[in-house]
Amino acid sequence: MTRALGAGLRRVVQAADPVSGRLKGTEAQLAGLVKRGLAFRHPRAPHGHFLTPAGHRIREGKDDAEGRSGPEPEDGTSGSGTSGGVFAARVGGEKGAAEGGAARVREVRSAWQGLLELRRMSHPDGATDRPCGWERGHLVQAAALALEAAGHRPAGESAGAAGYRVRETPQPEAVAVYEADGEVLRACAVTLEGAGWQAGEYTEPRTRARYLLASPRRA
Repeated sequence: MTRALGAGLRRVVQAADPVSGRLKGTEAQLAGLVKRGLAFRHPRAPHGHFLTPAGHRIREGKDDAEGRSGPEPEDGTSGSGTSGGVFAARVGGEKGAAEGGAARVREVRSAWQGLLELRRMSHPDGATDRPCGWERGHLVQAAALALEAAGHRPAGESAGAAGYRVRETPQPEAVAVYEADGEVLRACAVTLEGAGWQAGEYTEPRTRARYLLASPRRA
């Protein structure tokens, strides 16, 4: 979830290039969007700012970021207020995770396409077949989005619910993916590998549960 946008930041988002997501604004405005997860600063000169998948969704009017009581400062600084309803990948186990429908399918597809565009803009060679910096900083969400976009079902709230669960691990740049059905777990590995991740199957010593350890590929 991200903090709601005031009129100034919303105008900056709406004025972004519809294809590349390139932004124009003051340094404070751009920094405010980066802080909210709606933009990123390109690592190469001239270090332009571009919309993230969540930013693209706000620009397209597919998410409500108005949930703030009172206006937000025009310079991009934050006051007190509530969070808006920005798209979030379902990692499994959260409330409503198993709920689907055509609207959710469209949302996930749009988010995935936005992430591929983010990859293209982030890599010097324009590659979209390997994760970008945003994904490395949001490992659980990135892996969950890759799985959900490929049609895998996230687990519901109950402990024994079928579906995947993506969780953090102590290992740097790695997530664990749990799925009780071994065949489905292997299918998750194939999906992640196709999305630019490295995935191996392991067994927890204590519970004997099978899981994937997945890391974003660098080359």
